[in-house]
Amino acid sequence: MPTELSPAQPQAAPSSIHRWAVQSPHRPALTFVESGQVISFGDLHRAAARLAQWLAQQGLVAGDTVALLLENQPRLIELALAARWAGLYYTTINTHLTAREAAHILSDSGAKLLFASNATRSLADTLMADPSLIGIKGYTVDGTDRADVAALDVAKADISDAAPIALSTRPVGRDLMYSSGTTGLPKGIKKALLPATQRDQPDREVHAWQQTFGFDARSVYLSTAPLYHAAPLRYVLRTLDVGGHCIVMANFEPESTLAAIERFGVTHSQWVPTMFVRLLRLPDAVRKRYNLSSMRMAVHAAAPCPVPVKQAMLDWWGDVIFEFYAGTEGLGATSITPQEWRAHPGSVGRSMLGTVHIADSTGAALPLGEIGQVFFEGGPKFEYHNDPEKTLAAYNSQGWASYGDLGYLDAEGYLYLADRRADLIVSGGINLYPQEIENALLLHPAVADAAVIGIPDDELGEKALAIVSLRTGAAGLLANAETAALLREFLAANLSRQKWPRSIVFESDLPRTEAGKLLRRLLKEQYRTQPEAGYPLEAATLRARKNK
Repeated sequence: MPTELSPAQPQAAPSSIHRWAVQSPHRPALTFVESGQVISFGDLHRAAARLAQWLAQQGLVAGDTVALLLENQPRLIELALAARWAGLYYTTINTHLTAREAAHILSDSGAKLLFASNATRSLADTLMADPSLIGIKGYTVDGTDRADVAALDVAKADISDAAPIALSTRPVGRDLMYSSGTTGLPKGIKKALLPATQRDQPDREVHAWQQTFGFDARSVYLSTAPLYHAAPLRYVLRTLDVGGHCIVMANFEPESTLAAIERFGVTHSQWVPTMFVRLLRLPDAVRKRYNLSSMRMAVHAAAPCPVPVKQAMLDWWGDVIFEFYAGTEGLGATSITPQEWRAHPGSVGRSMLGTVHIADSTGAALPLGEIGQVFFEGGPKFEYHNDPEKTLAAYNSQGWASYGDLGYLDAEGYLYLADRRADLIVSGGINLYPQEIENALLLHPAVADAAVIGIPDDELGEKALAIVSLRTGAAGLLANAETAALLREFLAANLSRQKWPRSIVFESDLPRTEAGKLLRRLLKEQYRTQPEAGYPLEAATLRARKNK
């Protein structure tokens, strides 16, 4: 059949999958840990080629968008590759979003097709019944027809017997990713499609990533995070581009992850700090049970990693832990090796994309060691989809762009992050950085997680409130005034008095995304109307002393 595209046919596929399908069609490209399913480069190439034709025959033209509401499974990868091949944007949707949030992404992205699965079709049905989303067609990739969502059997996709639609003249498709929405509804980051003339040329972003982190055809990459997030999906696709083998887990589970590293001889992996914390909580006997010697590079990002956590991981895994600081916008990036980090603990490294500047609110450059907003000069341009005002706000008068973080540079050009500008607490004219206070709280062995937010105060304007989650069975400590007093005494040894939170609230869990990002917005909404919430630290200390 003309639609059964052979790897040997010159289809000008916009990735190196075609090359690997020709050179080594039977070599494994994807392995899904829980199901045991293995997909070769040849099979992956054929599936992507078939789907690319199917997408084109649905009337989709270059620059159109498809949405993927899928858990970690093969169809997500195949559809992303197919969209890239067909010159389309592909938008992945967090499967845990509310219908309102998911509908916003579908509407904002202008998606023409929505792909769901058995696991997500309930949400898909709700979305397809939304009268504001008229015109979007829904498909389920592993089930039967239901409501307004039709079944799509990829292996038997209804492709016309007519000559294949020529795709080689189309631009190269790419992702249209949405921010995590930690400060409101998600915003899309849209970049221009690459012209068709670049289909056979190495991707500059992939080349820079490959040079920095050492991925090649011998790499065995472990993906532990949901693929609807930008970095995990991009890492899988890039690993496939360079001929590596991707090991994909459905969900992160600490011991299962260690077992996968040993079983598959994992060489490269990607993490977020909350995963490190959970790994470090494993009993010593479990941690020593697995052989992790195959690992050459464990990359982490997405959220700040407390210094004690990273130090403990380096002590355990050795100098294989690399870090980068970047964002979905891709406007700039830094990276740091483990050796550099040991000499500059807490740093996120030096620039590998764009020149770093620290500036004040007027845009004036600040001296070394002084905290200000972090900007990148000379990085790739981007825009927030359908939000020109937010795009404009990301750039200063000098044309430098920022993710909105605060930080400072040392004399050797290493960047240290202080906090998000939106999370800065100004209390009585003093700048308080929540991350600094949270890191101090996390040093206490009884603290499992911590968040610090600013809440209104008549006298100070704002005051710092700490929300703490205690470890289960942590030395018999209870969520009461006495424990608050103990934490206050602990903070006194690690922070100056003016940085102490005014009170502490205890919660069983804190709201975080699966990438480990703290959803401060939800905590601010919850506590801004409760200025007296929690145990005042001074009062808690006094009560504790009286009870002795």
